[in-house]
Amino acid sequence: MTVVALKPYSFPPKDSVDKFPAPLLYIGWEDHLMFCAPFCLPLPPDMPFSALAENVLPGIYGYHPDFSKIDWSKVEWFKSGQPFRPDASKSLADNGLKHKDAIRFRAPGLNGIKGSCS
Repeated sequence: MTVVALKPYSFPPKDSVDKFPAPLLYIGWEDHLMFCAPFCLPLPPDMPFSALAENVLPGIYGYHPDFSKIDWSKVEWFKSGQPFRPDASKSLADNGLKHKDAIRFRAPGLNGIKGSCS
């Protein structure tokens, strides 16, 4: 989530992109409150967006019983709360994702364990 300061900072921010091994990206899964907040991951900006579903998300969400049922061709993506249509063949940076951006995804028809949103 982007925050706008009402007054200019008089000191350099402690969480600038140069302080991390890669830009941070927040990733959350809608309707799955077993994960109470988005995960914050350092991801290389040149990583293809398709690598999220193939390589990154299984490691953080894969143990949820709904994860194996996701039809990735129907997933709805959101960037900072707005619908977002990423190009899976392009990099994270080429999809406009930068340090500390937040994205979420919704898998239609999957609403947590027995529809409980958990």
